[in-house]
Amino acid sequence: MTIKDDDRNSLINYRIELSHESIDEVKLQIEHNKLRVAINRIYYGMFYIVTALALKYGFTTSKHNQLLGWFNKTFIKGKLMPQKYGEILQNSFNKRNNADYGDFVIIEKDEVFKMFDDMKDFIATIENFIRNNSE
Repeated sequence: MTIKDDDRNSLINYRIELSHESIDEVKLQIEHNKLRVAINRIYYGMFYIVTALALKYGFTTSKHNQLLGWFNKTFIKGKLMPQKYGEILQNSFNKRNNADYGDFVIIEKDEVFKMFDDMKDFIATIENFIRNNSE
């Protein structure tokens, strides 16, 4: 299925907006000491921005692992982004899975603060790349 450029750009902007909304959601969850939910929203904020990037480059999938693999192959191994961004994304995915599906998971607030800082850096970097690089 091909998406018209106007529709694709609207969808890219929508996904970017979702990533920014996730930042606000994480702030609220941390303030209310809902760390498990904060980790979930941290990952999904990054997921939304990577789906925007994927749309820009014509890649679509409904599978999280495929999206992460595409990002790592194209942008990390392709040296379009520093390796730390692949690590940040993979770490948040793993932590989200553990927080969502693990039993008796202990979550340290300091770790969530670090993940939140990484999330904001990740989203800003990917958004900047989307806005300033052509396909």
